[in-house]
Amino acid sequence: MADKKISITINGKKIKGLIGRTVLETASEKGINIPALCFHPDLDIKANCRMCLVEIKGRRGLQTACSTQIEEGMEIITESAEIKKARKINLELIFAQHREECADCVWSFNCQLLKLAREYGVKITRFPDRKTGEPVYQFGPSLIFDSSKCIDCRNCVDVCKKQGIGFLEIDEKKPFFHIVPTKNPRKDCVYCGQCIVHCPAGAFEAVGEFEEIEEPLRDKKKTVVVQFAPSIRSSIGEEFNIPYGSVLTDKLASGIRKLGFDKVFDVCVGADVTTIEEAGELMERLKSGKNLPMFTSCCPAWVKFVEFYYPEFIPNLTTVRSPHIILGGLIKTFWAQKEHIDPKDIVVVSIMPCVSKKYEIRRKELSGRGGINPVDYVLTTRELAYLFSRHKVDLKNISPCKADAPLGVPSGAGVIYGATGGVMESALRTAYEKITGKALLKLEFKQVRGKEGIKKAVVKIGAKKVRVAVVNGLGNARLLLEEIKKNPKSYDYVEVMACFGGCIGGGGQPLPVDDKIRQKRAAGLYQIDSRKKVRLAHENPVIKELYRQFFSDKDNIHRICHTKYARKKKENKF
Repeated sequence: MADKKISITINGKKIKGLIGRTVLETASEKGINIPALCFHPDLDIKANCRMCLVEIKGRRGLQTACSTQIEEGMEIITESAEIKKARKINLELIFAQHREECADCVWSFNCQLLKLAREYGVKITRFPDRKTGEPVYQFGPSLIFDSSKCIDCRNCVDVCKKQGIGFLEIDEKKPFFHIVPTKNPRKDCVYCGQCIVHCPAGAFEAVGEFEEIEEPLRDKKKTVVVQFAPSIRSSIGEEFNIPYGSVLTDKLASGIRKLGFDKVFDVCVGADVTTIEEAGELMERLKSGKNLPMFTSCCPAWVKFVEFYYPEFIPNLTTVRSPHIILGGLIKTFWAQKEHIDPKDIVVVSIMPCVSKKYEIRRKELSGRGGINPVDYVLTTRELAYLFSRHKVDLKNISPCKADAPLGVPSGAGVIYGATGGVMESALRTAYEKITGKALLKLEFKQVRGKEGIKKAVVKIGAKKVRVAVVNGLGNARLLLEEIKKNPKSYDYVEVMACFGGCIGGGGQPLPVDDKIRQKRAAGLYQIDSRKKVRLAHENPVIKELYRQFFSDKDNIHRICHTKYARKKKENKF
């Protein structure tokens, strides 16, 4: 029944649509545009913005296309004088509760509000902003919520609830309903940033998204090193009208260099180190049987989720640091020594798909000797795109160049960290060869790939059967943790990424985003891996040399690659 097709008519054209689909979904599949602001395929339908109004023969009044399912013989009109008038009025009312700040908005490259205003001839300042003076909230070092820009679509509340957090809620006590951070002491923001990518109006942004963006470029006395994350290479092109999933590794390195940064390294090299250390720790835990299942810890939003909501699972987190923290540490030790540069004179800037990384670099547990932090700044993919545009760097036509050696030459295993399942797949490749002493004939662990919220598999490594689970989305993580509480021996190894699809769907990524876009971004990363000559972290010549030269000292491994965690108290109180 789910795949049964029925006949409908849209704007006089007969088409086939799947039973159970809405008018909006069906029209979109057929290339028929119906405007929609509050609709997002990740979330439940609310029909709040009322921009998707259509006429349906035999029904009184206009209907919302997002909430109306198609029926056999249905006749739909998506454009008429009445529809245009209603949409224009609704859009004017939306602008009346949205304070415009277009020059520095996360949607500046692709604003649906402004596109619709032009299409319907709306004067966006016709009515005074009723939210002028509404509060601006800052959540830790990662997120800013400007409630004067909120159009009350409630997507942020819904996605926060879907993430199993519930930090954002609706205040119904004021004359108008408002979105506010909760006062509940048992709930806190974990900085996943999914509120940003699901807000159609730019009410959420990263801390420093525009105000502090050029700070690292100003200090000419320092050696400023940029490292870019795996997923950036297959997503940043979207900001420059380059097709989804296009791989721009070398153009990205060239663009960063053109901005004036001194060196460009690749976080995937740090991921190769993470892989080796995490595979080693997994092998030790499988042998001892202690603190299983082992959880990945690359995602700082997931780590804080455990520390705040499930502190009993803190011992299960791997002690291995995330890739950009490891590479930042190597830049200020291993690389600094080779280049004869004082670590205090090095500034490390990480380009991340993630706003929780802005929180991660402030963790006291990661501070090095002399109080030197491995990473000094985190800029999101959007922030880098903004810098490129501001400095007229044409990413589409720029001549490509390679990242700097030696910390710019990763394996394929390091690249796939950007997609959900990538961390686990990378570690399993190395663990298999280390445990069995045999070459892995088929490197792809496809059972841990894909967009499903929870993926479960049993992976055979020699005589050992390793029970694994891969999770994306913290709501799914909550479900799995509750399952593990009931059956502690159900898994050996668990990867969790807070964002849908993993880092490719992170809170710092280009907008808009949905499952189709995430899949194309992930496909770009897997394409890189499949074409690499070296696809195993432990076979990367750069990593081999690193372990010979620098990590032969166990103290260096411990202070650069490992960390600890602790129970967290509520940080965001209003």
